Amino acid sequence: FLVYSAAELKQNHEDYNMEAAMAKQYASDTCLEIVNDALQIFGGSGYMKGMEVERAYRDAKICTIYEGTNEIQR
Repeated sequence: FLVYSAAELKQNHEDYNMEAAMAKQYASDTCLEIVNDALQIFGGSGYMKGMEVERAYRDAKICTIYEGTNEIQR
């Protein structure tokens, strides 16, 4: 819903910065939480290079940093 709200505001040439930041923060936090759960399931092998879970973790973690860290956007 947040993404659609931000897109609608942008399309109507209104200020959408708050909604876009909230959508980015929610999506990246949720993604990181899910990948952390997957790492717990895989155990130590989930951190090994070449594992899909390891790559998913790296990708999820960087999403919390791109375009302003989630801590700053809170």
